[in-house]
This record gives sequence, C-alpha cells and structure tokens, in this order.
Amino acid sequence: MSDFKTASLRRSSKLNYMILITVIIFAGLSQGLLLPVLSILLEQKGVSSSLNGLNAAALYVGSFAMTLIAERVLGAIGFKKLIAAGLSLVLVTLLLFPLLTGVKAWFVLRLLVGIGDSAINYAAQLWVLLMTPAEHRGRNLSLYGMSYGLGFSLGPLGISLLRFGQAAPFLIIAVMFVLVLLLVAFKLPDSRPEQMEHGEGQASRFGRSYRLAWYALIPALLYGYMEASLNSNFPVYGLRIGYSTDQIAALLPFAGIGGLVLQLPLGMWSDRYGRKVILIASGVGGGLAFMLLPLAGGHFLLTLLLLMVAGGLVGSFFSLGLSYAADILPRNLLPAANVVSSFHYSLGSIAGPGIGGLLLQFGWGGAVFALMGGLYILFGLTGLLFSPRKTI
Repeated sequence: MSDFKTASLRRSSKLNYMILITVIIFAGLSQGLLLPVLSILLEQKGVSSSLNGLNAAALYVGSFAMTLIAERVLGAIGFKKLIAAGLSLVLVTLLLFPLLTGVKAWFVLRLLVGIGDSAINYAAQLWVLLMTPAEHRGRNLSLYGMSYGLGFSLGPLGISLLRFGQAAPFLIIAVMFVLVLLLVAFKLPDSRPEQMEHGEGQASRFGRSYRLAWYALIPALLYGYMEASLNSNFPVYGLRIGYSTDQIAALLPFAGIGGLVLQLPLGMWSDRYGRKVILIASGVGGGLAFMLLPLAGGHFLLTLLLLMVAGGLVGSFFSLGLSYAADILPRNLLPAANVVSSFHYSLGSIAGPGIGGLLLQFGWGGAVFALMGGLYILFGLTGLLFSPRKTI
C-alpha cells in the first residue's frame, strides 16, 4: 500500500510540475510579446525613445510592487489561487490593450500585467524549488527557466501578427491564457507553503538571505536588466540602424534560443561542477558577446550569432542564481530568498529600458550593449571574492 501511495505521489508531483512548466511558458510568452510589440507601436507613433523605455519599465514597476506583498499573499491564499489570480489579471489586461490606446493607458495596463506576471512567477518558481530534491535542483530549475525562456523567445514572433491588425497579437495570446487558466483551475491541487516561524520577521529573513547569499541573488538583477533592455531597446536600436520589423522579429528570439540550447547543460554542469564556477564563466563569456554586439552593425548573421551566444550564456542566470541560493541557505529562508530574487529581477527590469532609452535618446545606441556586457563581466570577476558560509 505504501509503495502504491509513493508511486501515486510521484505521478501527482510530475503532473504538478508539468502544469507549472506550461504556466511559466505562457507567462514568458506574454512578456516576450508585449515588450517589443508595444515598443514598435510607440516608436511608429513618434514617441521618444526615452519615454518609450520608461513606458516599458511600467511592467516591472508592477512586478516590483507585487514582490513586496507576494510572500504574505501566498501564505494567505496558497499556490493555486495566486497563480490563477495572476493569470486572470494578465488575461483581462491583454484584452484591454487594443481598446485603450495611448501612452498613459498602456502605462497603467503594463503595471497590471507586471503584477499578474509577478504573482505567477513567484508562486510557480517557489513551488518548483520546494518540491525539487537538492541533487536535481540545477536540472529542474534549469528546465523551469528554459520553459520561461521558450515562451519569452516565441513572444517576439507576435510582431509578425501586426500585419493582421494591432489587436491580433493580444487576442491570440488571450485565448491561450484562457486555456491555461482552465488547466490550473481543474488540475492543480490547492497547496500552501510551510508556515514561517513567528520569532523571525520578514525584514530579518531578507537580511539573513543577503548576508549569506548576496552573490547568488545578484544574477536575478542582471537577468532582469538584460531581458527588459534587450526586448525594449533592441527593436528601437534595430530600426535606427536599418533593420526592418520582420528582421527584428527574426533576430530577437535568438537570444532566447541560445538560452534554450544551453539552459539544461549549464544546469546539469552546475550540479556537477558547482554553481559559482558556471556563473563566473557564463557572466564573463556572455558579457564579452554583448560588448561585441555594436561592432556587428547591420550585419544580420553576425548579430544573430552574438545574440545567440550572449543569450545562451546568461539566459540561465535567474535559475542558476536561485539554485545557488538554495544550496547556501537553510530551507526556512528560501521563500524570503525567492522574494529577494523577484525584487532584484523587477529592479533590473525597471532600470534596463529606462537607461537604454536614455542612451538611445542621446544617439549612443551601441552603449546599451557595451554597458550590459560590462555589468556581466564585473559580476563574473566579483565571484572570485565570494566564499559562501555553510548553513544547516
């Protein structure tokens, strides 16, 4: 009987994991579509690149706001309800984009998408982290990250749907969200995280997470900066150096494709050789590829290759960083570390489009990628100074 129960629990766990993977694919798809599509539409309306970048950052302002309350909301309503609420909010907002046009309206709608996506990501990634044994942590979180990367990489293909009308990309992805919401509602169990000890406050747990695992928490910041800057600023940069919208739609997914190719190998290598070694090597290599990107100019194939290499090496940063934090921190600090990672991701995502937009505004388009590459190289070299303390 016990063997039957064990097998049943394993099947249930695998089903839950696959549903969470499906959810995160569509969360990535929504962000990957909205960033370039809205940036192109605003550029075509004559909106300045700095205002365009600030508008794109609204998504991550909403995400940041959600991280401040995510842990408490999750404890109150559980994983399933938080994921379903996030999916519902994004679904409604997608339907409103074609109806409410203009910079101000889209700013508010992007805030709401950010809140919804943050709720989905926080609940799903913590659930995966808690259900995964330590020896498979790198592999399983890499598969999770790869799924998000898959959705994010497919998102820019929605640019091509604009030929059928501005509403087409939003309506198609909204239909997909309805199907995912039904899957969550009827198939996921109503589960909640373990209760935290009352003796330690939220601020104290955040502080301990920083002290013990600061290097493992920085990758989320860099990943958010890279992802948002690349998808918001590259379309504008590409248009200005002569690429067509179809060429931009073809190029952008290759950063994500590179991440898909290397996500699982990097996760498995981190299980075998250590997270820090892989983070250092990936940061330096990916940073160099980004710094070389401006030198490619309008050469399509060279740009494609550099985007693929850079995206491949740093596309695992969020999942690798979270896996590294889970290696270092005691289990009771993992929800707090997950909040910190989400906070860092949002902070980087807010900064990326704004800083890139300002650089583009002053005609320094190449500096967008030189700065990005420099930050990754600096992170890699900083890893030589970090020695984690073992915790129980």
